[in-house]
Amino acid sequence: MSEKSRLGEQTMTVERCLEMLREGDTAVRGELLNLTQDRLMRLTAKMKRDFRGVGRWEQTEDVFQNASMRLYQAMSSTKIEDTRHFFRLAALQIRRELIDLCRHYRGPQGQGAHHATQPRDADGDQDRAAAFDPGDATGNPSELEAWSDFHECVGQLPDREREVFELLWYHELKQEEVAELLGVSTRSVKRLWRSARLMLHDRLNDSTRQSIAIG
Repeated sequence: MSEKSRLGEQTMTVERCLEMLREGDTAVRGELLNLTQDRLMRLTAKMKRDFRGVGRWEQTEDVFQNASMRLYQAMSSTKIEDTRHFFRLAALQIRRELIDLCRHYRGPQGQGAHHATQPRDADGDQDRAAAFDPGDATGNPSELEAWSDFHECVGQLPDREREVFELLWYHELKQEEVAELLGVSTRSVKRLWRSARLMLHDRLNDSTRQSIAIG
């Protein structure tokens, strides 16, 4: 099955579930999460790799579960219009989850800076271990701050640029797939993608731009 066919099949399935949700079938929220589980997990893993300072403290599955709960709750309070809206809602919840984690762990007052891991000695006795890791005493706080700033700036992009950026960056769709989903030409997608990257380049400081390659 081609990428285009897979996207079309998923779109139809999500649309069917959204119609059921609009008709009052709240149980279908769980099916919507199941339909997007693989995509959501890949997106979580991708963004967790971006937030490398967070990676030491949180398991991908934990971040995924928290983001899933955010998405589930958002579905109960948001009228989801279509598949495009659903994809954007998923990206938003994961972005918020990782920004919250980044804020929680970064800097000298963050939890990561005060976490101590005491290794076991050769006999497996942790109490008699001769040394311990004092934790990431800020490790590279500028890196965490850079990624936090980056994702917050994404959220401040104009609507059209933000939607294209989310679908390409967070959901890793191809430009042709984004064009199909949005009902526009691939040329328009390329133009909006370039515009979004230029805006981010202008808004981010030098150290953040050096830490992040956005293609």
